[in-house]
Amino acid sequence: MAVTKLPRAMLIDMDDTILSAYGRPEIAWNTITAEFAEELAPLPPDMVATALLAYARQFWSTAEPIWRIKLGEARRLTVKGGLAALAAVGHRALPDDLADRIADRFTAYREEEMFVFPGAHEAIDAFKALGIKLALVTNGAAEMQRAKVERFALGHRFDHIQIEGEHGFGKPEERAYLHAMEALGVSAPDTWMIGDNLEWEVVAPQRLGIYAIWMDVHGVGLPPGSTIKPDRIIRSLTELVPAAR
Repeated sequence: MAVTKLPRAMLIDMDDTILSAYGRPEIAWNTITAEFAEELAPLPPDMVATALLAYARQFWSTAEPIWRIKLGEARRLTVKGGLAALAAVGHRALPDDLADRIADRFTAYREEEMFVFPGAHEAIDAFKALGIKLALVTNGAAEMQRAKVERFALGHRFDHIQIEGEHGFGKPEERAYLHAMEALGVSAPDTWMIGDNLEWEVVAPQRLGIYAIWMDVHGVGLPPGSTIKPDRIIRSLTELVPAAR
């Protein structure tokens, strides 16, 4: 059930909440492996894409936070791991330099394809016009995330910009949310957290008493058997603008 009373403050995630950034990785991997089809032969590109996606998901499920700061290196590791997994079951072994080029091309492709979700700028501007205090709270490397803030004209839209690589801590650490609220001068009951990661933007903030809104931009729904209960589920920030209700 939608809440009608707006909060004093919003903590908003950036990647795959404001920007289309890392969602739908299967599409990206299939696109990239198709580009390298000749060098991958006789392995079918779609088989390689499936292996890379599976290995990447396994890696990120247990990865230390430091890898969020070293995303390019992490991608090189996961591509090598995925190719090694194929070789381990009898497929052609591929050289490390090819793995590195595939990983680096994936990183470049993600940057090329990034865009602001329709209506996101306008929604944020509407929140600001209503007097809501706004913090952008994003994980990742300082230089990479700061470049996105500038490239997509986000800096002037927020009262507080909090990048993991600049502050030395990030979601789901409690201090990431506490620091952002302190910077805005608000407490948990006055605050909404909005983002696409169920652990970082729903479970962790809810423990602190923050109202947690899950961004399900593709409308896929909660994972089967999930016990996580977002306070609200949306597909676009525009749904939170009063006039849109």
